[in-house]
Amino acid sequence: MKDFLRRWVLHNFWLKVLSLLIATGLWLAIAPEQEPAEVEVRVPIEFQHVPAHLEISSMTIPDAQIRVRGPESAIRNLSSTDIHAELELGDAKPGERTFDLTAQQIRHSSDLHVVQVVPGQVHLSFDTRLTRDVEIRARVTGNFVEGERIGKILVDPQTITITGPQHHVQEVDAATTDPVDVSGTTTQATFVTMVYVPDPLVQVVNPAPVRVTVIMEKAAGSGQ
Repeated sequence: MKDFLRRWVLHNFWLKVLSLLIATGLWLAIAPEQEPAEVEVRVPIEFQHVPAHLEISSMTIPDAQIRVRGPESAIRNLSSTDIHAELELGDAKPGERTFDLTAQQIRHSSDLHVVQVVPGQVHLSFDTRLTRDVEIRARVTGNFVEGERIGKILVDPQTITITGPQHHVQEVDAATTDPVDVSGTTTQATFVTMVYVPDPLVQVVNPAPVRVTVIMEKAAGSGQ
């Protein structure tokens, strides 16, 4: 018995104790990191291969709420940019269509598991893209000098190009400038401003400042 203790227990005793302490410390440090954990991440839905002639005409598109499970260390270091929700739209056509949004459409690292995806379906509307020119109308405000009134308003350029879903673009009568305050103008003045279209689905192609020139004239009956 003494030989057994001397040979297997007491031989290099402190080295064995040190090894045991190191092994225990490593286990305590690593084991909790491998415990499974869950987190919910909200990410925008990415649309892949949208046909060039189509526009998504849905007014609102929900974000994807994705619940994933994995090692605690992976969950702790997870960023919303590490997860992607993708829908393939290569075969989309004008009209309405519903797409399933499942774990198969979620891109993530291999050590994570998708537990839940909300919403499970996405309903989208599509329309043919239309591009056309529309008139720019100046929005002029202000208090005029007594006896003066606006005689003429010149806008340069006179039109601007817009693009978007066909039905939305067709309903745009004109683009409008930001308000131009002409208070105190007596002869003429030129202002540099921007143009906007109120429909959020319609975009201005190559947006750039426009010049609005306001020419004043004597008001009728001013006696001057």
